Amino acid sequence: MSQPTIESILKEKRLFQPGAEFSQNAHIKSLDEYQRLYEKAAADPPKFWAELAEKELHWFKKWDTVLDWQPPNAKWFVGGQTNIAYNCLDRHLTTWRKNKAALIWEGEPGDSRTLTYAQLHREVCQMANVFKQLGVKKGDRIGIYMPMIPEAAIAMLACARIGAPHTVVFGGFSAEALKDRLVDAEAKLVITADGGWRKDAIVPLKEQVDKALEHGVPSVDNVLVVQRTGQNTHMEPGRDHWWHDLQANASGECPAEPMESEDMLFILYTSGTTGKPKGVVHTTAGYNLYTHITTQWTFDLKDTDVYWCTADVGWITGHSYIVYGPLSNGATTVMYEGAPRSSNPGCFWDVVEKYGVTIFYTAPTAIRAFIKMGEHHPKARNLSSLRILGTVGEPINPEAWVWYHRVIGKERCPIVDTWWQTETGGFMITPIPGAIPTKPGSATLPFPGIIADVVDLDGNPVGENQGGYLAIKHPWPSMMRTVYGDPDRFRRTYWEHIPPKDGQYFYFAGDGARRDETGYFWVMGRVDDVISVSGHRLGTMEIESALVSHPAVAEAAVVGKPDELRGEAIVAFVSVEEGYDAGDELDKLLKQHVVSEIGALARPAEIRFTDDLPKTRSGKIMRRLLRNLAAGQEIAGDTSTLQDRSVLDKLRSGA
Repeated sequence: MSQPTIESILKEKRLFQPGAEFSQNAHIKSLDEYQRLYEKAAADPPKFWAELAEKELHWFKKWDTVLDWQPPNAKWFVGGQTNIAYNCLDRHLTTWRKNKAALIWEGEPGDSRTLTYAQLHREVCQMANVFKQLGVKKGDRIGIYMPMIPEAAIAMLACARIGAPHTVVFGGFSAEALKDRLVDAEAKLVITADGGWRKDAIVPLKEQVDKALEHGVPSVDNVLVVQRTGQNTHMEPGRDHWWHDLQANASGECPAEPMESEDMLFILYTSGTTGKPKGVVHTTAGYNLYTHITTQWTFDLKDTDVYWCTADVGWITGHSYIVYGPLSNGATTVMYEGAPRSSNPGCFWDVVEKYGVTIFYTAPTAIRAFIKMGEHHPKARNLSSLRILGTVGEPINPEAWVWYHRVIGKERCPIVDTWWQTETGGFMITPIPGAIPTKPGSATLPFPGIIADVVDLDGNPVGENQGGYLAIKHPWPSMMRTVYGDPDRFRRTYWEHIPPKDGQYFYFAGDGARRDETGYFWVMGRVDDVISVSGHRLGTMEIESALVSHPAVAEAAVVGKPDELRGEAIVAFVSVEEGYDAGDELDKLLKQHVVSEIGALARPAEIRFTDDLPKTRSGKIMRRLLRNLAAGQEIAGDTSTLQDRSVLDKLRSGA
């Protein structure tokens, strides 16, 4: 793939580039060096990744084959054996990093804890032994439903250490959503806490676990509970165990299990266009290598850095860029339990100042919230330690980018606007600071080894500045391997949406994009029925299924509409069964019902009641028209297939 020349890049207006001193000390020092790396990787991807794997990771046994590509199935480093927990912990213990801070944790009430690499290693070994004591064997799945506390990372690493794949469920999901994920993964053990702090309130996590298990999760034998908030907590005799009780008698020595490169590391559920969430499967070696090198190059990581990603470990960002990527590099990673709140809207800046954070990685939603809170909060803190800023989760609007650059970065910190997904495992398109000049709103260029393009639905590249589908044209090490228990869905969703052409397979990302005249990528958001609310992907079908499960709802259609703060807001169009009053009371009831079924993040911002929904003559709901209506836009495009025009007219008039 041809890359833009330095000259063409520098001719473009509104370019931002750090000073010469930054570039001289960066891992990749110039656009020229990036282009050489990119071309080397594109010419022979297996050789490129093999050289990095040998240099960057510890192996118990070297691989026989770098890449076995039988579309759509890829296997990386076949025959090799490694362990991601060993790469994150053990290998640092023979260096000066043994006593370096591995994890700095700050609780929302102000309590804090720092674990060195030696201390973190000991606690991970203890919990790995506890898991074995509870009957967990290599290959058994473990569910993790935790607040943002050190034990969440310890649990993940302990799972990886003994070869028990984890499935982390975001603590904001409801008992019903938790149950569905535990059942699908056939989890044997669940790890949780009595509660966690968020916005000055206790989130009762153990209570939700109890409800989930009451509904029937036959695979779960034991529940391990961290005492965090201290409220009265029901403990089921024989099933429930306090973390601290079992840890007290556990040995701090537990050898890391040599894992085959393609052994499953974790399942992480992400919303799709059907009601059932997809269990995205990631394996050991390729994921380890890719998160390691993307963390190192994209954040220009140094041993002196204090790195903070504000995500939750319940999402892929927390997996790749709080736990595995930073610790594999021997970095100091910060974890914060809470969120900006009325009692302390400037809490993020307190953490930056207190710990001298140098790399700060957050979501555009958070940045827009910071803007709304006012500049006086960051200006009241000393943020001079910051040297790199990042964004994740959704495209960032240029105005928020410029505010972030000016107010937080003081016009000296490069901003890495990263595009990637749960399915990709790590950054795919991203600036590399010191090498790639940035433009507000653009994720810039592909990471070396990633062959990306913007194509039409036949797989043909579209023209300059024309919208199309973002696609990846060659396998990469951290790519998802399958949908857990549903390989056909994996093939259909990701590899056949754009039909293979002359032996060329396209990974379909589900995002629209364009490339400008300098080759920079501009991601335009989802093209399927997935809504991105505050950077969290939610399937419209999942929310619709939750609404229809209520006896008052006959039919429901859910769409997203632009929202200045959250990126998108959820709008539900609902027709009700006879005998129910479509008024304010039902509006509140249905919103709470969705919260109970999925979680607070899925609460509709608006419910519009209607006698019917606009459908084609074949009975398909025309969500495109509903998106226009929700956004207050004129109806665009062909409406000739509309079955009953009066339905649309009533919705438009609000009748």
